[in-house]
Amino acid sequence: MAETRLIQGRYRLHDVIGRGGMGEVWRATDELLGRRVAVKCLKPLGPHRDPDFTRVVRERFRREARVAASLQHRGVTVVHDFGESDGVLFLVMELLEGHNLSQLLEENKQHPLPVQDVVDIAEQVADALAYTHRQGIVHRDLKPANIMRLGDGAVKICDFGIARLGADIGFTSRLTGTGIAMGTPHYMSPEQISGGEIDHRSDLYSLGCVLYEIATGVPPFDLDDAWAVLVGHRDTPPEPLRTRRAELPDYLDRIVLDLLAKTPDGRPADATDLRRRIVTARTGGVPVVTVPAQVLDTAPMASAPPRLPHWTRGMTAGHKAITGPLAPREPAYDPAAGLTGAWTRPSRALSPTEPPLPAGPAPSPELPARPAPSAELIAVLAGRHRAGLGLGRLGRWDEARDVLRSVTEDRERALGPDHADTLASRYEYAFTLSRLARPADALREFARVGEGRVRLLGVDHPDTLAARQETAYVLGRLGRHFEAHQLYAEVLASRERTMGPDHPDTLRCRHNLAFNLGRLGRTEESYRMAREVAEARARLLGAEHPDTLVTRYEVAYTLGRLGRWSEALSAYREVTAARGSVLGADHPDTLAARHEVGICLGRLGRGAEAVEIFRDLVAARTRVHGADDPETLRARHALGVNLGRTARWDEALAEARAVRAVRERVLGPEHPDALVSLREVAVALGRLDRWEEALPAYRQVAEVRERVLGETHPDTLAGRHDEAHCLERLGRHAAAVELYRKVAALRHPAPGHA
Repeated sequence: MAETRLIQGRYRLHDVIGRGGMGEVWRATDELLGRRVAVKCLKPLGPHRDPDFTRVVRERFRREARVAASLQHRGVTVVHDFGESDGVLFLVMELLEGHNLSQLLEENKQHPLPVQDVVDIAEQVADALAYTHRQGIVHRDLKPANIMRLGDGAVKICDFGIARLGADIGFTSRLTGTGIAMGTPHYMSPEQISGGEIDHRSDLYSLGCVLYEIATGVPPFDLDDAWAVLVGHRDTPPEPLRTRRAELPDYLDRIVLDLLAKTPDGRPADATDLRRRIVTARTGGVPVVTVPAQVLDTAPMASAPPRLPHWTRGMTAGHKAITGPLAPREPAYDPAAGLTGAWTRPSRALSPTEPPLPAGPAPSPELPARPAPSAELIAVLAGRHRAGLGLGRLGRWDEARDVLRSVTEDRERALGPDHADTLASRYEYAFTLSRLARPADALREFARVGEGRVRLLGVDHPDTLAARQETAYVLGRLGRHFEAHQLYAEVLASRERTMGPDHPDTLRCRHNLAFNLGRLGRTEESYRMAREVAEARARLLGAEHPDTLVTRYEVAYTLGRLGRWSEALSAYREVTAARGSVLGADHPDTLAARHEVGICLGRLGRGAEAVEIFRDLVAARTRVHGADDPETLRARHALGVNLGRTARWDEALAEARAVRAVRERVLGPEHPDALVSLREVAVALGRLDRWEEALPAYRQVAEVRERVLGETHPDTLAGRHDEAHCLERLGRHAAAVELYRKVAALRHPAPGHA
């Protein structure tokens, strides 16, 4: 096809960006929607080809289109269209800006990838496989060349050309009857090699091979002879990863070796279980469980190995991500280096409220052109950027902020303020500010990224929309919900127009818009939109996907806001059960859902059940987060409230006093949470008819709120109302009436006195 050819009057091809044995991938423009796309074309095979071979290859190409188009997940390449033009089959996909894992290894000079990147890739691929497997699809050719790492760190699985649909076994068997090898030798499971039954656990084995290679620099069976590679997969235990690379964490070694078990039963049950184990190990939770010893038995097999299937005869080893001996490695990246002069310039101290990063000189014809930075400098800056991302993934947000701020400044000087790399670092720097509870600073930086990306990429580019969506999010954090609503609505319209209503990014935007509608008091609209998003995510990602569960949690929250507590209770219980299954019983998201179950029970007058929920929750929070953690104290506060609801006021008073003491010590005596606990002390004293002791507590709450929030703030007025009620119960009616009148006047000021 000529570069200027227009396919179906819509897709204009520009240049080839990838070639394979059967096809080419072109960078192209969808002129109907004005977006950049990738077009995969099946090369004409010619009359000299065997007709059966030609038929199978064309059918596999059509099959890839059908399979891939049915998948909607952020970890799977999005397929937009499929067709035939002048006898050439073509597939239209999203254009991915990044490199596959094979390219990353080659560009890394045959070195393995940083540990943080390996773990992140493992987690993201496991998430994507969990989704595809739930759809009944087994990839069957997972390898480094079929896994893309995008510029923003996202990972996507590509090429479902030989995938198997669970409901289409007969068709698959016809495709495998031609003698064409199904898979790539270095990444094939033992059951694929032996011609046995294949299910989703075959993909897990292939993923183990991929992770082994990107973690150590070589595949588990690093041999050039195809027969030896296949026999190795079938008969030989893999060498532990840490014998090749000592700095790898022990948990990663165990997880990968579990994936490489010779029998499917020895591997993790499914990709969801795998992802849970990765997350648990990465975050320092419960250690992963190793496979039974017999699975990793290194003793030679007693019986003669079965013959390899006929299609392996004459087979070449195929492409592996890298070849040759592992080159000497640079020292492993140490996240703590983010605080050294190698990564930041310590000459300028960072203030608690940082000034904006310099905007850089405005472009001017009189200024000389910026000298092109050296390739070495660009590589160093890219490494520092990745280091900042790694620190963030470890939860070391202060250090990540310092590194990313420094990288942003250096990239701006070297590349310019509107260069894609500069904007990428500024975006991540803004994200760290948001995570550090500095929304005003984050807003400033996200806004600058959005403006720069509009100039560079256009208003509808996914990267531009991502920056604008984060801007809306931090506007909401600042209480500027109306502005956030307007921006979310604009981003959503663009996402629906360019990506479609069911794209994961579109659904994420709709989720955020639903959340923001609730904060605007538009609860019915919030409920309807959240319910629609939950249904769409369940359909596309699965009912137990974390994104689906986040939206189902929001549905439950809006039901509570609408006073529909029985429905909210049922919804929260479903979310709790699903999160417990997917994430584990002690995961923070699971515990958050359990907390809301207790709240619902209390609202429904089922205080005794709520007490038991919160007792268990306090124990779990203390075990996982510690006794002084804010969430532990929040659970203890709720326990005290529900003890009161069951008329156990002495216990409620003791709990409220204990929580207040810790909150005052940890948060300060004037923190809103400490004041809430002090009020709960006063409530319990009043219920015990100890009004003289309750009055000073109520008065202190009101006075602090008035000083901090102002006398007309709703919380201040509620505190004064509590004080008036206490005076009334003490028989001091004149003082109570005067305070009631003052509160009423402040709530409803006379005309002209507002």
